[in-house]
Amino acid sequence: MISKLKGLVDTIHENTIILDVSGVGYLVSCSRKTIAQLPEPGLAATLYIETVLRQDSLQLFGFADAHEKDWFNLLTTVQGVGMKVGLAILSALSPQELNQALATQDKSMLARADGVGPKLAARITNELKDKRPTGITMGTLHILPQRTLPAQDEAVSALTNLGYRRQEAMEAVAQACQGQETPPPVEDLIRIGLSKLARA
Repeated sequence: MISKLKGLVDTIHENTIILDVSGVGYLVSCSRKTIAQLPEPGLAATLYIETVLRQDSLQLFGFADAHEKDWFNLLTTVQGVGMKVGLAILSALSPQELNQALATQDKSMLARADGVGPKLAARITNELKDKRPTGITMGTLHILPQRTLPAQDEAVSALTNLGYRRQEAMEAVAQACQGQETPPPVEDLIRIGLSKLARA
């Protein structure tokens, strides 16, 4: 079984690449986020590989890191999430965003992926709400309550408008609120959040 490939990027398509390993071109299906991290053709790249062997075919799925591969394997344990949909979810959400979506039961985040409707999003959040790949725990996240206060919402919105991902902004604002009996004003939340994001 192929578990990792290291070679030269030959050709990049929308959802697949050809990786030249010692003169042999391997066709590898990848998420768009993995493809975005690849160097230009002719340069070296390493992919973590999930090999899927069927009666009439052998498919290779490639990932930028082992973390993304672990999420792929976990997602495809859910009924209705095949290989194509698993890649679509990882194209729409980073592993960190996916962890956040499951932790907060945010079905709308999952529904951003191609092929994931409301029913499948609900099934994914329900079946994986207490599951994570090895090494990922709920304790590593600073999660805002599902009912956030207006100041927190406004601070998160301001940070995302500055170019930070929503998950990063939510974690920074949550950290800014820690130890406070009442949430600081929105200006302080933004200032503290920016400070924490700058040190991240």
